[in-house]
Amino acid sequence: MTRAISNLKVSGLQFRRGSRIILDSIDLQLQSGCVTAVLGPNGAGKSTLLSCVAGLLNTPQDTVQLDGASLASIPAMQRARRIAFLPQTPEIAWAVDVETLVSLGRIPFQGVASDAENHAAVLRAMERTQVTQWSKRTVTTLSGGERARVLLARILAGESDWILADEPFTGLDPSHQFEAAELLRSIADQGCGVVLTIHDLTLAARIADRVVILDDGRVVADGPPQAALTPQILRDVYEIDAQWLIDRSGNTPPMIAIHGRSVRR
Repeated sequence: MTRAISNLKVSGLQFRRGSRIILDSIDLQLQSGCVTAVLGPNGAGKSTLLSCVAGLLNTPQDTVQLDGASLASIPAMQRARRIAFLPQTPEIAWAVDVETLVSLGRIPFQGVASDAENHAAVLRAMERTQVTQWSKRTVTTLSGGERARVLLARILAGESDWILADEPFTGLDPSHQFEAAELLRSIADQGCGVVLTIHDLTLAARIADRVVILDDGRVVADGPPQAALTPQILRDVYEIDAQWLIDRSGNTPPMIAIHGRSVRR
């Protein structure tokens, strides 16, 4: 499926909770067809940034724009068709079967797409996340990792221009982490914009075109993985000693080795 190029623009974003500044002077230009990984220590503002970009938190007019239009001015259902959001700790409120849960990703398309189109999108999403075999199982009977794959299928069912995922690999074993990461990478390669928060430095370096690092609510690094995840930046932000391990033959993807906590001099 060929997609038109889409842009999400964040300009001078500041977000407060009470007197506390959570995000301060955030400027980002995000383009579809790319995987952008947002990293940073706990409490850096990653989840809040994703929620603001998804339009789930109130932000000043024109602070966040989708293809030149203020996100705040776009009707909620139309916005939901363009941007799919996977929260960090999604709640499953009802004991429904897997196919029913995945079909919730098509709610914004009611009255816009036919029942057949909606059903076909649900089946595609379940197939891509390898959850078809559980279609009639009750979601609450699945393991945490299995539920994570089902919830990923729900946002894929929307076939949106943008996927914003807050720690989508939490609860997945290493094999399924790689599968989910490669799936998001392939979706971006097909023209979708993917923005995700993640703690695994090597996994971020493996799939991301761009890495944005937040610290104390501010962007402290922004660029390709090897430019953003330098040993000095990792020392300053995470207080760790780390280095890149690069296979010069190109047979193995680059990795980031963490040697331990950095020693302040």
